[in-house]
Amino acid sequence: MSFKIAIIGAGSVGFTKKLFTDILCVPEFKDVEFALTDLSEHNLQMIKAILDKIVQSNKLPTRVTATTDRRKALEGARYIISCVRVGGLEAYADDIRIPLKYGIDQCVGDTICAGGILYGQRNIPVILDFCRDIREVAEPGAKFLNYANPMAMNTWAAIEYGKVDTVGLCHGVQHGAEQIAEVLGARSLSDLDYVCSGINHQTWFIDLRLNGRKIGKDELFAAFEAHPVYSQQEKLRIDVLKRFGVYSTESNGHLSEYLPWYRKRPEEITRWIDMSDWIHGETGGYLRHSTETRNWFETEFPQFLESASKPIDPSRRSNEHASHILEALETNRVYRGHFNVKNNGVITNLPADAVIESPGFVDRFGINMVSGITLPEACAATCISSINVQRMSVHAAISGDIELLKLAVLHDPLVGAVSTPEEVWQMVDEMVVAQARWLPQYADAVPAAQERLSKSSVKTRDWAGAARRSVRSIEELRAEKAALKQAV
Repeated sequence: MSFKIAIIGAGSVGFTKKLFTDILCVPEFKDVEFALTDLSEHNLQMIKAILDKIVQSNKLPTRVTATTDRRKALEGARYIISCVRVGGLEAYADDIRIPLKYGIDQCVGDTICAGGILYGQRNIPVILDFCRDIREVAEPGAKFLNYANPMAMNTWAAIEYGKVDTVGLCHGVQHGAEQIAEVLGARSLSDLDYVCSGINHQTWFIDLRLNGRKIGKDELFAAFEAHPVYSQQEKLRIDVLKRFGVYSTESNGHLSEYLPWYRKRPEEITRWIDMSDWIHGETGGYLRHSTETRNWFETEFPQFLESASKPIDPSRRSNEHASHILEALETNRVYRGHFNVKNNGVITNLPADAVIESPGFVDRFGINMVSGITLPEACAATCISSINVQRMSVHAAISGDIELLKLAVLHDPLVGAVSTPEEVWQMVDEMVVAQARWLPQYADAVPAAQERLSKSSVKTRDWAGAARRSVRSIEELRAEKAALKQAV
């Protein structure tokens, strides 16, 4: 088979490499063309060198091109994969830093909450540019696979306003299933059959079966409570399981941002999180992790390049959805996964216009969703709170209506639990002014926001958060990796 795959934001080096090797695990795909595009010529050349090394070492006919001209990369592409971070780590730092001044402590800040909403405002205009180019120059009927956060907002905008065949993809479901299989003592993940449904990062394991036996709340709760590691790392997640009756797909730290109960007071934050790794709730944890990962890659690039000479091992193909979807569409080998699409009745007790994450099957006819799923009422209520925020955020990003943007932030569950309306209004002004270069739709609103900020009497605080850690140096990272290697 010969077709073209374009990857936008290919400078996300580690993730691009994973997608690339996954796709090349499919024997029929050895003749495909990968067109890489990114704003950073530097990052593009690094990832192209790695992918070229993989192709050469495995003696494949696969073609890899790289260009900063996105439209050129999309010409004739059948599949377009996006993993962009608009504004990079510079804008992301503001997503964490500015809300902290108003008492809002985020672990990740890329889905909803103050940081995720502003992230969506930066991404959505760019997503619509992608969609325009896909409609105009890609292969007719091209499919857009969005990995970029905020997942629901980006996918919502691409479907409703971009008018492109779009599916949103995430790996939270797979990671949650791996945990459940472990605590239940499954011999392998294949022993566990599960159905997850909800919205991205608030998806719920509503049906669990181990070797055909249905697993109930009490058994699952006891298994997590007894686990020596997860009982400490996932305290908040386990508490939600106890109260809701179902386990969430999202990590302890991430889930804490979408609820109004666990991160609203500093003393409560430290009670519910675990500092053994950023993902369990550390303040700005993903920003620190991303910064360290970027610095490590820049410094250790020769090692990454050397490792690319290893043979591709199909047995090590990851559980990221992209390669499996492409394989199903092109070969008709059926794939079952969990996908982000417009609801339209798939989940009976969520709004029709929402972007939901739920099970589906893929074959040569496309992605076919399992419809008629009803969530437990508490899960639906929690999802609907976020959906309402997402809807307002998407519409604000499209219209450039700063008042609607402020209302979206005001209605965010965690923001509403922490901040007053006056604080929210000033915080949004401050974030829009700080990120103006990535927010073209708000250009006319920036001068008035600057004027309001100059006269504001709302007090802020100089606060690093309840559980902040400093970015580690390359030397500290090397020492940690050496210690881990020695321990093994």
